[in-house]
Amino acid sequence: MPDFNQRVIAEFRANGGRVGGMFEGAALLLLTTTGARSGRGHTNPVGYVRDGARLLVFASNAGGPEHPAWFHNLRADPHVTVELGTPEGTVERFAATAVVTAGEERDRLYAEQAARDPAFAAYQAGTDRTIPVVALHRVDLAAPARHRAIAEHLTKVHAELRAELAALRADLETTASERAPALGRHLARHCLTFCGALHAHHHNEDGVFDLLERQFPELAASLDRMRAEHRTVARTVEELEALLASGATPSVLRAEVDRLAGRLEDHFSYEEAELTPVLTRASVPPAPPGS
Repeated sequence: MPDFNQRVIAEFRANGGRVGGMFEGAALLLLTTTGARSGRGHTNPVGYVRDGARLLVFASNAGGPEHPAWFHNLRADPHVTVELGTPEGTVERFAATAVVTAGEERDRLYAEQAARDPAFAAYQAGTDRTIPVVALHRVDLAAPARHRAIAEHLTKVHAELRAELAALRADLETTASERAPALGRHLARHCLTFCGALHAHHHNEDGVFDLLERQFPELAASLDRMRAEHRTVARTVEELEALLASGATPSVLRAEVDRLAGRLEDHFSYEEAELTPVLTRASVPPAPPGS
């Protein structure tokens, strides 16, 4: 299934949202969620229908006994990225918020989908679980209040990640002995928790960057650099995780964490210097004439 999904994803992106085979003619989008445990982005092709300004997706899992993994992910973090084909033959990518419908609304929406496509009636009949209906709401970045919220969130998350990294480095610095397995397990858990949070933060940022670039074209070069830095940091994190899996000693981990800390501080500082002034300036209303 992962290989099949990857082929569908590649075809979708290469052909402006159009896919052949079993999905030919189907309304399909790519949904990227943040892994509830890993913090990494996971992309899945998902069928959808439009419902006014929102898009509806159905966690049917073909009537299987368990919810699909993407549903568990968005329950843990509702900030998702959507890729959608356009009439012009391109793929539009945008950030969205996932809302799980409930009660009468869910029942009505699912019944409407089952009437459109009888397969969904069969899916529900074949499982004891209630198949969730999820509404995807496009994030509107045009409002000045949203600009200010993004700037504040960026500063807040960076401060939290800096504090987490400082605590991790302090643990490594104060490790006088490498003989205690319990301490090693503690450091491994701490490292993996931090890495997961960092993956989630960068995944969510990537979902917003395309929208920011369209609204603030002057940020294009800066955003390209930030995307490249995300990839560099991700490779450093993967190397750190590989060391953890190999059972590396705290002294070896310390050097890798110091390398990651340097790259992150440069990256965070650059993001804050480039984005915060633009977003906060955009959120200040213009002065009235003659003032």
